[in-house]
Amino acid sequence: MIKKIPVIDLKQHQAVSGKSGMRDTYQPLRTVFAPSSNPVEIAQGLKLNGADEMYIADLDLIESQGHNIHEINMVNSIIPVMLDPGLKDAESFPFFLDYAYKVIVPTETLKSIEELELIFEMYPKERIVVSVDVKNDELLAKHLDLNLSEFKEVLKKLNPNEIILLDITGVGTEKGYNKKLLEEFEELKDKLIIAGGLNKDSLGELESLGIKKVLIGTSLHSGEVKLLD
Repeated sequence: MIKKIPVIDLKQHQAVSGKSGMRDTYQPLRTVFAPSSNPVEIAQGLKLNGADEMYIADLDLIESQGHNIHEINMVNSIIPVMLDPGLKDAESFPFFLDYAYKVIVPTETLKSIEELELIFEMYPKERIVVSVDVKNDELLAKHLDLNLSEFKEVLKKLNPNEIILLDITGVGTEKGYNKKLLEEFEELKDKLIIAGGLNKDSLGELESLGIKKVLIGTSLHSGEVKLLD
């Protein structure tokens, strides 16, 4: 059975929701798992419903506008957190290991491939997740002069345990998964965690294709998709 990993984005100490990565327009999250957008309450509701891991993106850290590290620490004591802190380099990686059980290295903010290689040299693979951030079918990477195909070759060499394929254009839309993107990374299928725009129909399709894990936010928090079938 495909594993559904719940997603929340944090901004100014509360969970928020929005579409297609337009972070300025995000609003407080409404979820079936809690009566408020308080991330700790949401984590408690998710745990009661069977969640044993969750994904958090700290939008304030990603945008260099503060942080939500105390809330993340509390959530991590309830459910193990896979954290996207907008990581840039190997030097900052160990700091976040104190607050989450897995730290995401996203292409959006990563300074260089050398920094990614250094992270894999210095830290256990079990605690590293690489996020391939994609917008309008192109690699989203502020500091990397690579396309999707070239970055895939880097991943094949590093051989991470888990790789998030995040279609940012699809976030919050529930339009379904990005088939073209999945085909591009077909040979790394066993490592993939599919994210961005997933709906109920997507889950069955992805499971039939052999995908083992997905990140799911909007359709889970609305109640359309159940955490455990």
